[in-house]
Amino acid sequence: MPATPQYSDHELLSLLKEDSDTAFTQIYYQYWKLLFAIAASKLENTADAEEIVQEIFTDLWRRRHEIRIEQSLKAYLAAAVKFQVYTYMARKHQESQRQAYSPSPDILATTPEDLLRRKELQEQLYDITQQLPEKCRLVYQLSREAGLSNKEIAATLSISEKTVENQMTKALKRLKLAFRSFLFTFF
Repeated sequence: MPATPQYSDHELLSLLKEDSDTAFTQIYYQYWKLLFAIAASKLENTADAEEIVQEIFTDLWRRRHEIRIEQSLKAYLAAAVKFQVYTYMARKHQESQRQAYSPSPDILATTPEDLLRRKELQEQLYDITQQLPEKCRLVYQLSREAGLSNKEIAATLSISEKTVENQMTKALKRLKLAFRSFLFTFF
């Protein structure tokens, strides 16, 4: 790593919000090996682990202005990697299940209107989940997208199961309200 001033995590986050390349570079070099080790320990393929770590840093840079880290930067990044790993594993599992039990072509036949509606609903769901508070969004995604239980989510994020339940309730209420108004205008 090039010689750069060493900053605390709090200072790094402040500088990152001000578009500091130096802060981002320091965060990258300080945490890349740790994040890679976490991802590689759970995955069989190191290329997949590298890809996940790169996604974490890309997302950190993309969301640098809006990100709020309530715990340490190290804990946040470690939880983000675990979340991405579990999401990746769940997606791979779903793909293998889909291939094993793929329905006949007649069942898959849908109209272009059905495809358009499905796409609009998926986009709406994505938009709504992105508007959730950070912890609430993480809990929702770990539950619904990665398929983790409340106990697994609590362990991954280092929070209590009760907090997981509260965050899920909060997320589902917001989704229900948002979809109710969306579906009213949609149909």
